[in-house]
Amino acid sequence: MLLPQKKEREYRFKLALRMGLPIFALVLALISNTLITTYESLNSAFYFEAIVLLAFSIYFIFYIIYSGFNVRITEEVTKTFTREYLYEYLQKEIRKNKDMTLMLISIDNLDDINNLYGIKNGDKVLYKVAIWIEEYLTDKNIHNFPIGHIKGGDFIIGLVGDKSKYKPILDLLCLKSDDFKVDTIEVKISAAINDTSFSNQIEYLVENLFELQNENKNLKSSSKDEEINPNELESFIIKAIKDKNFILSTQDVFEKDKLVIKECFVKLKTPQNKILHQKNYMKVVNRLGLMLDYDLMVLEESIRNCIHTCEEIIAVTISPTSLRNHQFLSKVKELLHNNQNIKNRLMFILWETEYYSHINKYNAILKILRGMGVLIAIDRLGAIHTSFLYLRDLEIDVVRFDSFYVKEITKRDYESIIDGFNVMAHNKNMKTWIKMLEEEEIKALTEKIGIDYLQGKYLAPLEKIYES
Repeated sequence: MLLPQKKEREYRFKLALRMGLPIFALVLALISNTLITTYESLNSAFYFEAIVLLAFSIYFIFYIIYSGFNVRITEEVTKTFTREYLYEYLQKEIRKNKDMTLMLISIDNLDDINNLYGIKNGDKVLYKVAIWIEEYLTDKNIHNFPIGHIKGGDFIIGLVGDKSKYKPILDLLCLKSDDFKVDTIEVKISAAINDTSFSNQIEYLVENLFELQNENKNLKSSSKDEEINPNELESFIIKAIKDKNFILSTQDVFEKDKLVIKECFVKLKTPQNKILHQKNYMKVVNRLGLMLDYDLMVLEESIRNCIHTCEEIIAVTISPTSLRNHQFLSKVKELLHNNQNIKNRLMFILWETEYYSHINKYNAILKILRGMGVLIAIDRLGAIHTSFLYLRDLEIDVVRFDSFYVKEITKRDYESIIDGFNVMAHNKNMKTWIKMLEEEEIKALTEKIGIDYLQGKYLAPLEKIYES
């Protein structure tokens, strides 16, 4: 048992004693007075009843104290509903009301506030933001709405009705938040909204809110793809991976005018042969714990379909969590043993948003792979800090720049940034790679900088090589 649990038990026991002592004293006084004044006329049943009454009082008091601690409705800091209670409450409301809208309102810079101003001020900001939300919605004649603290700086609000009714209100709240401060602390707020037209399960609705929020932060519009019920999406993904039901495509990558790499891309298929794009299913694959199965499927099929049809390097995007799994490493060793001519022709493309702190262990794994003839590439350099740190800390073969710089290279002065990354990589004996080239002007500019590998629709389209 953890120390906090032991301490909580001690606290509950002491509290029960403090609350129970007056009741015990009254019961004992009553019994004692009865015994003194009428002891001659008492029958044996009285003593039995007195003992039962005393035992029941003790049990009842302890039961109330312990069960009261197990049920928490509000959080101590924000005074809003706890996540568990909010989910339970909203799920009941969804069953009761056909249309329900959920809002996500987040304090984006809560970590910075905690670091700069201290945790107490961070707690104060959480509470003040909850009060500010309540005052704003009350001013819009929205009363008695459930609001709960989900995690970090994230609040969820439930409202009756569809989202079209509340979208303008949320947009105005975001505009007002630009000048919002708690004392002198600047608070950055973002938001998202959805309703039960997406799903009637609270967990799926909340996950979708965070996805929408990320899209808004990245200035991307919502996906235009046909929306699939989250329950169905999970079952489609599980079945697609189990049955290996997908489309495999490749795109050529050139070094000067020579074809050197074929990058593999995968789209899963539903039982109705609808296409699931990676941006729609990768997060679900992670949530279902199927990333290792997915990566192994993609790797096996990429090798099987490319090994006899091309002589170039086969590049496959692999999750770093899979790569650091001993089961994955064993499978790679087996595949390379069974396909000797793939040696030095297989490349793993890696990227992740969180830096893996056991860097020596990571390098040891990469050393094993490189020793087996696998090339290692780090993707999205310049967009996420981990890729830059891995450029510094890992022994790798290739770095690929984020496509953002390519799209904006002629509009902004990104040429010097790409040139700097290129020099750093070459100084570490790494090749450089740029993708999504769309026109001759950008191609000429990247060649001038000295980028090694070039890729894009301007040079070569996607080519479907396998469909189940």
